[in-house]
Amino acid sequence: MASRARVRAPELVGKGGWLNTGDKELTLSDLRGRIVVLDFWTFCCVNCLHVLDELRELEERHRDTVVIIGVHSPKFVHEAEHQAVVDAVERYEVEHPVLDDPELATWKQYAVRAWPTLVVIDPEGYVVAQHAGEGHAHAIEKLVEELEAEHEAKGTLRRGDGPYVPPEPVATDLRFPGKAIQLPGGTSRTESGGGSFLVSDTTRHQLVELDADGESVLRRIGTGERGLSDGPAERAAFSEPQGLALLPGGTVIVADTVNHALRTFDPATGEVATVAGTGRQWWQGSATEGPAREVDLSSPWDVAYFDGLVWIAMAGVHQLWTYDPEAGTVRAAAGTTNEGLVDGPAAEAWFAQPSGLAATEDKLWIADSETSAVRWIDREGVVHTAVGTGLFDFGHRDGAADQALLQHPLGVTALPDGSVAVADTYNHALRRFDPATGEVTTLATDLREPSDAVLVGDDIVVVESARHRLTRLRLPEEAVRVESVAHRTQRAATEVAPGRLKLDVVFQAPAGQKLDTRYGPSTRLLVSSTPPELLAEGDGAGTDLSRELVLADGVTEGVLHVSAMAASCDDAPDIEYPACHVHQQDWGVPVTVTADGTARLGLVLAGLDSEG
Repeated sequence: MASRARVRAPELVGKGGWLNTGDKELTLSDLRGRIVVLDFWTFCCVNCLHVLDELRELEERHRDTVVIIGVHSPKFVHEAEHQAVVDAVERYEVEHPVLDDPELATWKQYAVRAWPTLVVIDPEGYVVAQHAGEGHAHAIEKLVEELEAEHEAKGTLRRGDGPYVPPEPVATDLRFPGKAIQLPGGTSRTESGGGSFLVSDTTRHQLVELDADGESVLRRIGTGERGLSDGPAERAAFSEPQGLALLPGGTVIVADTVNHALRTFDPATGEVATVAGTGRQWWQGSATEGPAREVDLSSPWDVAYFDGLVWIAMAGVHQLWTYDPEAGTVRAAAGTTNEGLVDGPAAEAWFAQPSGLAATEDKLWIADSETSAVRWIDREGVVHTAVGTGLFDFGHRDGAADQALLQHPLGVTALPDGSVAVADTYNHALRRFDPATGEVTTLATDLREPSDAVLVGDDIVVVESARHRLTRLRLPEEAVRVESVAHRTQRAATEVAPGRLKLDVVFQAPAGQKLDTRYGPSTRLLVSSTPPELLAEGDGAGTDLSRELVLADGVTEGVLHVSAMAASCDDAPDIEYPACHVHQQDWGVPVTVTADGTARLGLVLAGLDSEG
């Protein structure tokens, strides 16, 4: 086994305290003898949610030697609230200890720069690996196996039960519901003349039909256990379903988020079927169109029927896709997979975790959650922004749309007058954008993490996800006025020197692989900035992973957006048909220009072991 630098792991500290430990405060000395994996995450981040799912198998297979510790490191103000972290740990079924670190103390001690980041600590308390981004579970498992063998031989490995203590379950009819729609009349289980609601009961991996009162449970669809299986309601299985949309024939299309699939549910028969996705997560290099059951998807979060197609908010890759029910095909329809806020033709637009959709006659409204934005795409395929400025500005401010602020909205609902209601999730509010006036107003506050809303006559029924219920509100004639607040992300900016900045993306192919240069350059680097004026030179695409940037005079802060890709193939001479692999990582690096800042920015593109 190759020797590693011996760097002692800093202590784990966070003012929010510990979750999933039975109120015990953990220290690294408590964990000595175990292999510790620190998962720096924040619950708004879909890549962080992907990593939670990737770690489940590792956690199960090495339960007696490995302790995974989640270090919750917030981006949004709401994520620094302790109760919000408690809710997220339950919502996403995090079954390991979590340190709530609202002030990013441990994040800074470990010099973390991106969500998510994984750090591996050996049984003697030394840091032996650090990986940013997702897709590293396989590589970490190999390292774990090496560490198990090494420290078993040294006598420094301690096997046994870990410190995880599950919380007490809570009995409610819904548990962190995600989205809702109203079903037409005449379902098999209600004679109320229509008006029942279908709700994605996300944490319980079910769909639930509620009576028109929004409270009485009529039936449950799905076993309630995480899985991917079709059939009648009592045998079907989902994994954290979210978006729902009614198709013209009365069938419901379901965004089965963690299964990376689209499912259908027939309210008349109770049958569930898979119509798109393979159950595998899409990676760079995978197909972006083709037969729906043969193309991978990535965390579809919402769906809407628009212009004869099912549109998919593909949160996991920052795109919009479409599913054609007649042809049985899917394709990428808008977005480049780069994360950010860029308008224009669909193929050139950038999104950031689109999570809510609502269709009208001439446009598709989009809740673009990580940019705290409301956007729309027209029938000509052009993307526009109504509210929002980018990845790092958010808050609660009404007024003109170019000055208004939201905080991580997850849902949009088209209203009859052409305006749109916004489930402003992290502001616990229902907001409204009126294109006729260009104004944003607040319709209601004191909603707990609203994630969707359904228009019912003169009322609007809000999915209060963190209160585990539907709440009916009368649409008010005048907005509720609230005090304006603006925020920027808490992540510390990198101080850079003015003028020339050397950008180096370091890539090393995994063991047994080499760069694939058979068909030309095997690497790609894309650089842009917010605001665009930050870069005087160096933006755009190229094949070299090193580039000299020139920062413009007079711009003192901003965000550098860097996207790097490398392709490698197996290098064993006895493999006749070597497998090839695509490795990609996107960074948003906040920078502040200061006289004594660094003149070099280094980023690491870690080699993954996922086939492309």
